[in-house]
Amino acid sequence: MSNPIVYQIRIKDHLGDEWAEWFSPLVIHNEPRGDATLTGPVRDQAELIGFLVKIHNLNLELVAVHRVMD
Repeated sequence: MSNPIVYQIRIKDHLGDEWAEWFSPLVIHNEPRGDATLTGPVRDQAELIGFLVKIHNLNLELVAVHRVMD
């Protein structure tokens, strides 16, 4: 098994603290311009797709997905 890769997922609008459990182990950070970022380790592509499906199913608007370089 390879090491997790850190990703940053940006969504439109802020998220409250109650969303933290839904996206664990990603950490939510609300940006001043109104977006929220979810940042943290992702084990593999299947887990990344799982987060993206969850965002879609919760009717949240995806803005961007970035792999954070080491």
